[in-house]
Amino acid sequence: MIVNERMVTYIHSLEEPENPILEKIEQEALETHVPVIRKETQSFLKALLLIKQPLQILEIGTAVGFSAILMSEYIQENGRITTIEKYEKRIPIARENFRRAGKEGQISLIEGDALEVMRSLEGIYDFIFMDAAKGQYIHYLPEAVRLLGPGGVLVSDNVLQDGDVIESRFAVERRNRTIHSRMREYLYELKHHKQLQTSILPLGDGVALSVKKETDL
Repeated sequence: MIVNERMVTYIHSLEEPENPILEKIEQEALETHVPVIRKETQSFLKALLLIKQPLQILEIGTAVGFSAILMSEYIQENGRITTIEKYEKRIPIARENFRRAGKEGQISLIEGDALEVMRSLEGIYDFIFMDAAKGQYIHYLPEAVRLLGPGGVLVSDNVLQDGDVIESRFAVERRNRTIHSRMREYLYELKHHKQLQTSILPLGDGVALSVKKETDL
């Protein structure tokens, strides 16, 4: 927990329910221990989408489709979401959830390794949501920047690792040290990338909000 638990509980108490299908999918995910974005991160994402009104969204890490469906509720009808997932057991669940939510025409799921898929994409996206293997974010970054149009937004979730990211690598469990060092490298790159303007927020488990600068800046 990177923010006072009482404060988080209070913020959660202010939230209004989503549509019943989304609420059901979220509950099913939690019951089967599939991670979904936290309530406060959901609110942040919804506000960003209403401000940006993106037409082309790329999501890296579908899981069971919850966040893709959530995003689809806050974009224009002609907006499209492309989402990538490689975990075979979750792919049919995500596809079924898209069907249940009536979003099959708006959300396209690509199966495969995220980095390989990203390298094969040629389109320009105005919003990218990164919520996949945390140790791979640093490898995804060059492709994410390439795929973003000027003024495009990159949202990276779970970047503070329950606060562990500020600890010395020797204070982190040995099995988590590679992810720890890669996330610190990723955050440094985000903050120092010449094409990005980034704010790192202690929201949920940490969110990095990056905007691709206009080419003439």
